[in-house]
Amino acid sequence: MISHKYLLDQISISNNNSGLGAAAAVLRGRLIRTGIYSPFIDKQPQAALGRRRAAALPSSNLPPSKDYHAKPDALELSSLRQAMESNNKPDGPIGSIEEPGVKAEGQLIHAMRREVAELLGRQQTSFPGAQPVSFARQHLDELSRQDYYICEKSDGIRYILYLTEDENQGEAHYLIDRKNDYWFITNKNLHFPRENDVSAFHTATLIDGELVWDNLPNGEKQARFLVFDCLVMDGNKLMDRSLDKRLAYFRERLYTPYKKLFKDFPDELQYQPFIVEMKPFQLGYGIDMMFKQILPNLKHGNDGLIFTCRNTAYKHGTDPHILKWKPPEENTIDLRLKLTFPTVEPDEWERKEGITEPFVDYDSVPKAELFVYKGDGPEKYERFDDLYITEEEWETLKGLNDPLNDRIVECNQDDQRRWRLLRFRDDKKEANHTSTVTSVLESIKDRVSVKDLSDAAGHIRDNWKARAAREAPRPPR
Repeated sequence: MISHKYLLDQISISNNNSGLGAAAAVLRGRLIRTGIYSPFIDKQPQAALGRRRAAALPSSNLPPSKDYHAKPDALELSSLRQAMESNNKPDGPIGSIEEPGVKAEGQLIHAMRREVAELLGRQQTSFPGAQPVSFARQHLDELSRQDYYICEKSDGIRYILYLTEDENQGEAHYLIDRKNDYWFITNKNLHFPRENDVSAFHTATLIDGELVWDNLPNGEKQARFLVFDCLVMDGNKLMDRSLDKRLAYFRERLYTPYKKLFKDFPDELQYQPFIVEMKPFQLGYGIDMMFKQILPNLKHGNDGLIFTCRNTAYKHGTDPHILKWKPPEENTIDLRLKLTFPTVEPDEWERKEGITEPFVDYDSVPKAELFVYKGDGPEKYERFDDLYITEEEWETLKGLNDPLNDRIVECNQDDQRRWRLLRFRDDKKEANHTSTVTSVLESIKDRVSVKDLSDAAGHIRDNWKARAAREAPRPPR
């Protein structure tokens, strides 16, 4: 396995040899000249993969046959170098939102999952993010009963950004994906200053958001991390606060100082791995504004809306107060794909070539079955339905030269109620749970259109304002 320190030494060597440390020197020089030199820039990346201590792990969890500090073999080191050189520059923008850094492995990942669980006060070490439910017709009444905020549902990759420090008290950052993998951001320029000290940085902080590609006018792409919630800030748990309080705390303590830093040093944005922004929220009745003004002007892909209750606490796992609306034609399910290829008898030409036994025909369109996730247990999956694939589509899939069997695929129903492949979801470890599939099927059956939402906006607004009037403090008599 890859030693923690050895891995970081290789990152350091790679950085020094490539000359990519010049960007860090630029910002360091500017900070020195302005008298606000930040020690985070001067840190060598030794052990920058975070404050991971093998000693902190229970001895029973350490593999007895492996040396935790063993050097990586040639294949592991080659894979590491290839990932860093092809995807992400140590001192520049990331090259991939699917693999935004170096993935923690082995005992390191277990230690980190436990550290985040302790930070949240949880026993479970699973992915801590909240998950929405699919929007159904009964949720129109829910939007009238309680205050909800709306934001666009970006077509990106969901991550929780973890701000921590390494064993040398240097700044370190990770992106945690839905597979519960931890991606170390190798770019040393990423910095989140505190309110009154630009050289200080935040630790023990968990920020919920989505990494997207923005399409720029010059044709280039820019990675952007869009924040829509905050779980913990500098060790202070925010989950029990309402959404508006959580967002206000994040804006004041982290986002405003971050924006000011790059207002003072705008040229340094080009050296950031990604740009951080708060996702714009509208009041629950601002539906027409979303469809007419916001969605048409987005720089990145979008596949719906998210309605989040203003008053409820942050909930790990499925949250019935986070509603995911998609256009009826875009309601999708993530399922596991299983392929079964036909066994055929050799034809006359093949018999002349000496092929006399039946063989598996990998060129023909296979039987494609979809499976839904039941949960951890002896039988994790059960059959859901068939996937319809045309011969033309199969030729395209074969041309990818990628493994197809046992992958997670996103599917929707066509007008003949056949399930069709939209894309692969390699960012997901498991297919949708059976409860999620049931929810999506209800949404498909009981579809809510753009017009339905627009027609409900007036009633939602009236009820919102009535609640606000009741809750407003009365003047003293």
